[in-house]
Amino acid sequence: MKHTFVICAYKESKYLEDCIKSLKAQEVKSDIKIATSTPNEYIYSIANKYGIDVFVNNIKKADNISNIGNDWQFAYNIATTELVTIAHQDDIYLKHYTRDLLKYKEKYPDMTLFTTSSITIKNGKMKFGKVELVKKILRLPLTFNALNNIEFVKRLAITFGNPIIAPSCAYDKRLCPKDLFLSSFQFALDWECLLKLAKLEGRFVLCENPGICYRVHDGATTKKSILDHSRQKEESIMFDRLLPRPVAVVIKKLYQTSYNAYF
Repeated sequence: MKHTFVICAYKESKYLEDCIKSLKAQEVKSDIKIATSTPNEYIYSIANKYGIDVFVNNIKKADNISNIGNDWQFAYNIATTELVTIAHQDDIYLKHYTRDLLKYKEKYPDMTLFTTSSITIKNGKMKFGKVELVKKILRLPLTFNALNNIEFVKRLAITFGNPIIAPSCAYDKRLCPKDLFLSSFQFALDWECLLKLAKLEGRFVLCENPGICYRVHDGATTKKSILDHSRQKEESIMFDRLLPRPVAVVIKKLYQTSYNAYF
């Protein structure tokens, strides 16, 4: 195996089994593991049904490290293959995801990050709206494979927002930092991670052929982070890091209009 899906399972998600089925149905097989900090009979029963090992994160949160960052780092650590995807339990992976990942990795050995576009599912229906269009536009710099190993190009793709779909991402553990996901953020840790990777040698490879179905629902972390204002706070910090302050103020206001898509 060259690639591992590690599913971050949390409590009792009704979508977990669908996620596992989509990983089992991949045209090119990968190792599959489950990582959880909330072990329960529901997770174990589904894991046993599909013959998947469950790894429990008992490590207490370190100072200034978010619970989510700690969970993602634990999931990242238990993968023993060179490539790893931190799979989200709510999402569905299209059957060609791993095939495309390995094809691009063979073509671009310096690829630190692989990412795809996604199909948004809301209320059981597929949608393509303003948010999806804006993300597609922001990702344009990464479509030039002759340039997507340049720091400026990688950084440009994430300067005016984060258009990278976190659960679509695969990382090369040999080329990425060992502490990739350790962060004080609860929501924007993936954006912070991308900025960290953009500064390092290596290529961000984008496949605009959708690799996952990204589910928007009431129980999702994204919606919770909007309601408790942690998303606004953390994204504001990221814009201040990436843009001159007068520009950042304008972009923040525009970016926050996208929050309506989650309601």
